[in-house]
Amino acid sequence: MAEAHQAVAFQFTITPEGIDLQLSHEALRQVYLSGLRSWRKRFIRIRNSVISGVYPASPYSWLFVVVAILATMYTRSDPSMGLISKIQEHLPVSESLSVQSQMVVVAVLFGTLIWFSFILAMRLFLKLLLSYQRWIFELHGKISITTKIWAVLIKLLSGREPLLYSYQSSLPNLPVPAVRDTIKRYLESVRPLMSTTDFQRMTALATQFENNLGTRLQWYLKLKALWASNYVSDWWEEYVYLRGRSPIMVNSNYYGMDFLYVTPTSIQAARAGNTIKALLLYRRKINLEELKPSHIPGTVIPLCAAQFERMFNTTRIPGEEADTLQHWKDSDYVAVYHRGRYFKLGVYRAGRLLSPRELEFQITRILDDPSPPCPGEEKLGALTAGDREPWARARKEFFGSGVNKRSLDCIEKAAFFVTLDDDEQGMMGDDPARNLDIYAKSLLHGKCYDRWFDKSFSVVVFKNGKSGLNAEHSWADAPTVSHLWEYVLASDAFQLGYDGEGHCKGELDPTLPRPQKLSWDIPPECQEQVTQSLMVAQTLADDVDFHVIPFRDFGKGRVKKHKISPDAFIQLALQLAYYRDRGMFCLTYEASMTRLFREGRTETVRSCSNESCAFVKALEEGEDMDVCRRLFRLAAEKHQNLYRLAMTGSGIDRHLFCLYVVSKYLGVESPFLKEVLSEPWRLSTSQTPVQQIELFDLVNHPEYISCGGGFGPVADDGYGVSYIIVAEDMFNFHISCKHSCAQTDAHRFGAHIRQALQDLLKMLNTDKKDPAGASQTPAQTDKQKTR
Repeated sequence: MAEAHQAVAFQFTITPEGIDLQLSHEALRQVYLSGLRSWRKRFIRIRNSVISGVYPASPYSWLFVVVAILATMYTRSDPSMGLISKIQEHLPVSESLSVQSQMVVVAVLFGTLIWFSFILAMRLFLKLLLSYQRWIFELHGKISITTKIWAVLIKLLSGREPLLYSYQSSLPNLPVPAVRDTIKRYLESVRPLMSTTDFQRMTALATQFENNLGTRLQWYLKLKALWASNYVSDWWEEYVYLRGRSPIMVNSNYYGMDFLYVTPTSIQAARAGNTIKALLLYRRKINLEELKPSHIPGTVIPLCAAQFERMFNTTRIPGEEADTLQHWKDSDYVAVYHRGRYFKLGVYRAGRLLSPRELEFQITRILDDPSPPCPGEEKLGALTAGDREPWARARKEFFGSGVNKRSLDCIEKAAFFVTLDDDEQGMMGDDPARNLDIYAKSLLHGKCYDRWFDKSFSVVVFKNGKSGLNAEHSWADAPTVSHLWEYVLASDAFQLGYDGEGHCKGELDPTLPRPQKLSWDIPPECQEQVTQSLMVAQTLADDVDFHVIPFRDFGKGRVKKHKISPDAFIQLALQLAYYRDRGMFCLTYEASMTRLFREGRTETVRSCSNESCAFVKALEEGEDMDVCRRLFRLAAEKHQNLYRLAMTGSGIDRHLFCLYVVSKYLGVESPFLKEVLSEPWRLSTSQTPVQQIELFDLVNHPEYISCGGGFGPVADDGYGVSYIIVAEDMFNFHISCKHSCAQTDAHRFGAHIRQALQDLLKMLNTDKKDPAGASQTPAQTDKQKTR
């Protein structure tokens, strides 16, 4: 009852003697501290906006410029070439000010004008420098003088410590490739996949498109590129993600795993406490812009940070025709699910973040809460796992008012979502490999109702302390979530830590108010829709075949000794494995990032090339090893060049996608574009980058490595393969496909991948020649992959 009384700031009672007013000083103190925290955050946002707004200059440089102008004026010099006199003549208050005051006002005005001009000039110069792309095409160890000078200039302009969003206004816009170039690259990419007759037909369609409709569509696209900061990203978010009407579970959402070999604590509440604390500390770093801007590793080249803006306090809202992303500026609680019940867990007390020990205490209260779920509450999350249209109609009909709206608002406006799972997961037991596969499937879809798939991300903490997360895809790509998860895992294990019994550290305030259990009034009609959505989701989840491979035979260290890009090595191994698995080649998707440009997201690298097919055929047909090695190096260099083109805005698929969108707006049909965009990606691949290796001490603690994450199959008859290159001696693969396709098998394909990796290294090891002359892109390029 004391907690309930403290929640009310004042009470009053009307008596015959008058009104008896009773104030709760503790409640008023909480209100005051919460308001103080809110105003402090507003001030910090304004301050950071100013600092980032004037970057690459400093706010203090304004004072220097004004003082310099004043000094020149006092020495009776005129650096403005008469402009200062003009300003003084037209100063509205010149008659009411003394001469010295006028000088100060004029100096401030002119100095501010010069300062802003200087900022714009520096920003334009930095944008021009960042538009230079030749560096990425130069061979490792053969950097030109131009590129060296360019790198020095960027470093000089970036000398002041930038905030998270400081580079945003200086990043170049994504360029629109020429239609001729895109079509040429497209035809080259499909040549090994088509018969001569089909290729001639496609060439005719492409030529007709280029000479007729393509020119008209390109004009509109260039117009958009002049107006918008990125001509792809808004359409990509809307048409690829938000307009999709099929379930986002499995089809769109992806997951990230915990440490592979260790679990910092086996106490579920403690692991949840540290994880929530680390996530909130990361959110604070984003709000204060204390995170360092991401760069191409080993370089000074910044990457776009726009995707960090909607990481927290964000939910995907279902719509009948298209979903929307809703983001709130702040949230002081998280939503928690346990045994069919939803809770609202406040994470602040007296204007401060709860300590890990306090969060563990609150989580324990939820775990020990004996109350049953409300009727229809237990499987309510299945609405977010099924088809989007039924969920949109149900939300409008049953959650538009009253207690259901209030409870749904609590979930959607939460900082993020937490599931306290009753299962135990991880690489454990008598069959650790099989249990690892089950662990991956659990993170991908769970029970189909115990995750809130619409939240920007949902954290899952299992009964034995193992953890992971499931992320919604429309707001950001995997590297952004990976950056968050790396920080959380490192902070949990190495900064926050646990005591000798496995509990969280920190002070504990036992008077904390209990987490609030949400209430629902779910009518039978809504419960019926929940059941139907669960059936759809369960059918989809049961059809997923998953296999995780921790490959420890060798890693990138052995590969790089042969002067081969590790990513190209893996991609060629995947081509070899697929050919052995299916006896043919297929259209292959590898995700590349375009965050060198403002609001950039991804581009497709078509990894199945003429060169890769020639190598695979030569190897499988028993050609001489020298011939195979030569073809292998040609294929690896081709892959790297395709990746460079994709990173620098000269990819194929995003350009054709946007041309297709324009054609739909204009109401015209293009047989060429229609056929191109209907081609299935039977092998969809993605590398999860390790971006903050400095957070992990893999020398002294090699067991603290993440297994990365994965996603569901893109095509019904294809494979999804996610991989992570861990340190120097390990690759991890996450392979998905569908049981309903008789031609695919995740375990079989995994065995082919393992054998392909070993065969490729064996082939390279038999090379007695010095491969130093072989070309290789800088290692930094290999690390920046995204789904």
